[in-house]
Amino acid sequence: QVQLVETGGGLVQAGGSLRLSCGASGRTLSNSAMGWFRQAPGKEREFVATISGISSNTRYADSVKGRFTVSRYNAKNTVYLQMNSLKPEDTAVYYCAVRENIRLMASNPYEYDYWGQGTQVTVSS
Repeated sequence: QVQLVETGGGLVQAGGSLRLSCGASGRTLSNSAMGWFRQAPGKEREFVATISGISSNTRYADSVKGRFTVSRYNAKNTVYLQMNSLKPEDTAVYYCAVRENIRLMASNPYEYDYWGQGTQVTVSS
């Protein structure tokens, strides 16, 4: 059983930055693709970013491209989401997820096996 825990959310003014972390326990995830998703009130969960296993290729939603950066530090079994130039429309609960033992990236949330509990990000205008 994989457990994921997101940290780093909070309240920030528009234009500011936050770095989210997703720590994993129960498995070594260096071979697994990881994803970040978000869900705003009244909206469906949407893809934000993904990073592949082993090669650490990345892919982003158009809405965050150029502002967000996903990375991983396999020695700590942790994935990060650096968020810069934040906008009020980035306000949401952010979730990390893992495709266990599958290294290919995915933007469809149904292709992920385990999820964290989420961390709230609020961007004020």
